[in-house]
Amino acid sequence: MFTNSIELKRKSLLKTALQYGINSSETITCSQELDILLLNEIKLRNSKITSNQVNTSYKKE
Repeated sequence: MFTNSIELKRKSLLKTALQYGINSSETITCSQELDILLLNEIKLRNSKITSNQVNTSYKKE
Protein backbone atom coordinates (compact mmCIF):
# COMPACT_ATOMS: atom_id res chain seq x y z
CA MET A 1 0.00 0.00 0.00
CA PHE A 2 2.64 2.51 1.07
CA THR A 3 5.42 0.91 -0.96
CA ASN A 4 5.25 3.38 -3.86
CA SER A 5 5.13 6.35 -1.48
CA ILE A 6 8.10 4.97 0.42
CA GLU A 7 10.14 4.57 -2.74
CA LEU A 8 9.28 8.08 -3.93
CA LYS A 9 10.18 9.57 -0.55
CA ARG A 10 13.44 7.59 -0.44
CA LYS A 11 14.43 9.00 -3.82
CA SER A 12 13.45 12.47 -2.67
CA LEU A 13 15.60 12.05 0.44
CA LEU A 14 18.64 11.09 -1.62
CA LYS A 15 18.12 14.04 -3.96
CA THR A 16 17.63 16.44 -1.04
CA ALA A 17 20.73 15.17 0.75
CA LEU A 18 22.84 15.62 -2.37
CA GLN A 19 21.46 19.10 -2.99
CA TYR A 20 21.44 20.53 0.54
CA GLY A 21 23.72 18.23 2.53
CA ILE A 22 23.02 15.43 4.93
CA ASN A 23 22.62 17.70 7.99
CA SER A 24 20.37 20.31 6.40
CA SER A 25 16.91 20.95 7.82
CA GLU A 26 15.40 19.99 4.44
CA THR A 27 17.11 16.59 4.51
CA ILE A 28 16.20 15.95 8.13
CA THR A 29 12.55 16.83 7.47
CA CYS A 30 12.49 14.53 4.45
CA SER A 31 14.09 11.75 6.50
CA GLN A 32 11.47 12.16 9.22
CA GLU A 33 8.71 11.98 6.61
CA LEU A 34 10.23 8.74 5.31
CA ASP A 35 10.35 7.40 8.87
CA ILE A 36 6.61 8.05 9.25
CA LEU A 37 5.83 6.24 6.00
CA LEU A 38 7.94 3.27 7.07
CA LEU A 39 6.30 3.11 10.49
CA ASN A 40 2.85 3.21 8.92
CA GLU A 41 3.80 0.37 6.59
CA ILE A 42 5.09 -1.69 9.52
CA LYS A 43 1.90 -1.04 11.50
CA LEU A 44 -0.23 -2.05 8.52
CA ARG A 45 1.70 -5.29 8.00
CA ASN A 46 1.58 -6.10 11.71
CA SER A 47 -2.16 -5.54 11.83
CA LYS A 48 -2.61 -7.90 8.87
CA ILE A 49 -0.48 -10.55 10.59
CA THR A 50 -2.43 -10.15 13.82
CA SER A 51 -5.72 -10.30 11.95
CA ASN A 52 -4.65 -13.47 10.16
CA GLN A 53 -3.60 -15.07 13.43
CA VAL A 54 -6.96 -14.25 15.01
CA ASN A 55 -8.84 -15.59 11.99
CA THR A 56 -6.76 -18.77 12.03
CA SER A 57 -7.36 -19.35 15.74
CA TYR A 58 -11.13 -19.03 15.27
CA LYS A 59 -11.09 -21.56 12.47
CA LYS A 60 -9.34 -24.13 14.69
CA GLU A 61 -12.05 -24.06 17.34
